[in-house]
Amino acid sequence: MSNILKSTKLDIALVKPYFKTICFTLLLPIVFAAINRSLLTGVSFAMCFIAMTTGYTFSITEKNSMDRLFGILPVRKSELVIGRYVFVLAMGLLSLIISLIAQPLVLKVLGETVGVFDIVTAAIAGVFLFALYTVFQIPGYYKG
Repeated sequence: MSNILKSTKLDIALVKPYFKTICFTLLLPIVFAAINRSLLTGVSFAMCFIAMTTGYTFSITEKNSMDRLFGILPVRKSELVIGRYVFVLAMGLLSLIISLIAQPLVLKVLGETVGVFDIVTAAIAGVFLFALYTVFQIPGYYKG
């Protein structure tokens, strides 16, 4: 378990320079929710956007030829893969929480009523869309 968490921390360190871009990825759906006045579309948009950023770690690894580094680390390949999945799930969960806090606040400021049912529906839709994108993306990155 320790190696899995260490590989997750390595992925966080790889993505750290792109933190501002990822935060911007979460701000844009807030504007989208405000324009459409719908929490469901805003959260769905946010989760689709954040699912597209899951490829950052793969592209950074490939761009910097880090395969040799991963080869000499005292970590099994399976632990690296599980760590990558943990990182992606943590990023998705954090994005969902931020979206479910920020977007209803913005909608309330604009005079829209946001109920518990709306939040639960948006959360379920967001989780479904995030899972749908990542279920096909991540294995594709490892295959390629």
